[in-house]
Amino acid sequence: MGEFVRLEVSDGVGTIRVDRPKMNALNRQTQDEIREAAVEASERDDVRAVVLYGGERTFAAGADIKEMAAMSHTDMVRASGDLQDSITAVARIPKPVVAAVTGYALGGGCELALAADVRFAAADATLGQPEVLLGVIPGMGGSQRLPRLIGPSRAKDLIFTGRFVKADEALAIGMVDRVVPAGEVYDAALAWAGSFRDGARWALRAAKEAIDHGLETDLDRGIEIERQQFASLFATEDRRVGMESFLEHGPGKARFPG
Repeated sequence: MGEFVRLEVSDGVGTIRVDRPKMNALNRQTQDEIREAAVEASERDDVRAVVLYGGERTFAAGADIKEMAAMSHTDMVRASGDLQDSITAVARIPKPVVAAVTGYALGGGCELALAADVRFAAADATLGQPEVLLGVIPGMGGSQRLPRLIGPSRAKDLIFTGRFVKADEALAIGMVDRVVPAGEVYDAALAWAGSFRDGARWALRAAKEAIDHGLETDLDRGIEIERQQFASLFATEDRRVGMESFLEHGPGKARFPG
């Protein structure tokens, strides 16, 4: 457990909780601790799905600009890979991941949310990539994940202008997947993650890898990735149990051993 980030596990769901007062600014220590929590969540068998959460007030207001302003070009050349690695570690968790976005998710905080598989936002949440207003661009994957999520023209609008996006607009453009009352966002995310508690663990992992890696290549290669993942699941006990249960009891009644 880190000073600013902890992994809390309960009933099959791991919550990666960012807690750095006052606004969860992502300094280098916090980024390192996010990476460590993501690796732990990936490796633990008792974690079947993950919630990213910054608390009731704010998800993460962005990078620690005071820390970053003091860095030289050579400092950032050395540090930039680590900045991206912390977010990539979250994106590579081989389990369903949902971001529970409250308050502000700006800059690096927005990029952290983008690394999740889905995003649930509080009705009063605000998202954005305002780096251009500081004379830079997103540096933790935002210029790549955002256009893949909402399309290049919409992503360019947000990144070029640096404007903030309220929850209703974020939902309309596909930046978030569900908007709920502010006091319910964590519970909604927890319920979504909990639905995979008894799911087909290896099939979920294969589905995530097929989608994510398929998006990184052309359609023909993506289809081949799918074929390999599909065939590999015939080596699992989950596949045997799932198909036998379907034949005997119908769909949706299998109890997967994982």
